[in-house]
This record gives sequence, C-alpha cells and structure tokens, in this order.
Amino acid sequence: MGNNVRYLVKLAANNPPFNTMAPSRRNFIKETVSSLLLAGISSSAAGIVEHALPDENLKVRLRFAIASDGHYGQPGTDYKTDHDNLIRWLNQTHEKTPLDFVIINGDLVHDQPGLLIEVKKDYYDRLKIPFYAIPGNHDHADTAHWMSVFGYEDNFSFEKSGVGFVLANTSNTEGNYLAPDNQFLKMELDKFKSLTTVFVILHIPPHIWVPQNPFVESEATISLLHSYSNVKAVFHGHDHSLDAVFYTGKLPHFFDSHIGGNWGTAYKGFRIVEVGLDEKIYTRQINASNHPILNEQQL
Repeated sequence: MGNNVRYLVKLAANNPPFNTMAPSRRNFIKETVSSLLLAGISSSAAGIVEHALPDENLKVRLRFAIASDGHYGQPGTDYKTDHDNLIRWLNQTHEKTPLDFVIINGDLVHDQPGLLIEVKKDYYDRLKIPFYAIPGNHDHADTAHWMSVFGYEDNFSFEKSGVGFVLANTSNTEGNYLAPDNQFLKMELDKFKSLTTVFVILHIPPHIWVPQNPFVESEATISLLHSYSNVKAVFHGHDHSLDAVFYTGKLPHFFDSHIGGNWGTAYKGFRIVEVGLDEKIYTRQINASNHPILNEQQL
C-alpha cells in the first residue's frame, strides 16, 4: 500500500467552525496530496499536525480501521473485486500493525438488502479481526433484517479498551436521508459519561458543509454531540469524494473515501484511527489502491 499522511488531532486546539464550498460532489476534486486540501482546511488552522509516515513505535491502547460505501451488487461495477481487495488490504494492515476491529460505515450493498447476507458471509467474515457495521441509505434494511444478518440492531454501541463507540442509523428502508435517533444517541452517550474518549459513527452527516452535497442538517444532533466533552470525533461515509476532516465548532468530522461504487476519489481506501496511551488521537487516510499514489516520498 502507498504512503499515507498521518494527522494528530489536537482536541484542545481552538478550532473555529468551517463552512467550505465545493463543486458538485460527483465532480469534486478527486486527486489530492492531502485530504485536508480537499476540505479547504489548512493543517495549522485545523489544529492538526501532519506526519508523512505512520509512527510504528506509537504506544496505543486501541487501533481500528473504518471504511464505507462498498455498494456490493451495484450494476456496472466490479464490486466483487473491490471487496476482495478490501479484505486483503485490511488483513495485510492487521498483519503489519495489529487492528482491534474494523467498522463498515454504511452502504454495504446497493439497493438490495438481500445481498447483506452474501457480502457478510463471502467477504467480511474473511477478516482476521472482528468487524461492526451500520446501515447506509443504500442498504434498505429494517431493524429485524439487520439483526438477523449481523446479530445486533441498526442502532447500537460498544466499549473497547476504555473507548466508547456509538453507531446510529441515518436512513430507512426507502433510503431517505435522516438525522440519527437523538434519543438513542443521548441514552448511549450518557452510558459512556465516565469514559475519556467516545467516537460516534454516522453514515450520513448531520451538517451541511458543502451545499451541493446530500447531507442532513440537524442542529439538534450537532448540539447534542457538542454537549458531551468526551465525544472526540464523528466519522461519516456517504460522500465518496471526501477523505477529509470538517468541523462543527471544535468537533472534527472525518470522511474515509470509498470501498466501491461508480464514483468518488480516484483511489479506494479506508481510515486508520489510533488512541494513544496518552489519550491523544491519531488518524490517517489510507490510499489502499495506490491509484493515484499519494504522498510518495523517497528518503
């Protein structure tokens, strides 16, 4: 896999809200040296320190990968190859630098909820580490179907190594774009009040940074997330062209490009997130397909 830019999130930094403008999402900039440039955010303004290569000596309490938008079954795409590649990339990553688990953040399949069983059995079950999944707007699965395939509901939470995770559905069986269930979010976030670090996973973002992008504007969700000081980051999928960080106030919202589908960044990839023993949070976007090669360096 190619070289990657690493970002250290300085959660104490005084980060103002950003409202970036961009062309339509399908024509969004697809080849970039830094994902921050995609968002129109400089690293210094965002309070983020860039590292050209991962720190292999970093002492971490937790390391996980997050990917989204595989669109298994989408006509006109080589979706089986895309998923074979993803499983190989993630397993290779785990062999080199062990992961605790993987999160698949929505749009596992493309408008055919019956394929969820197939994509789980034939691909995700081949991962050498545990994985969790949350629906996107193309999965069209109700709670009962999601439960029957994955063994947990489409809104759920878990704790690992002292870090809390809250995953909430942002769509329905019709594929509508919805805000998450804020009552569920509050209930789960209250459970994790004693934890230092909590991450929230939402396929569709609750804020519109780019007017042309099909997000949902939910002031209630943003206000709720901001009311918990231990919510350190939110992770989104949905827009295949974004591999950047955006902000609501001081709260970072990260995107991770795409696994499959017929549009988006020129490369296929995923994001790595690490929580250090010092409670600092590190994240880097992985250009897994190396098309194009990003941040290539020769020392």
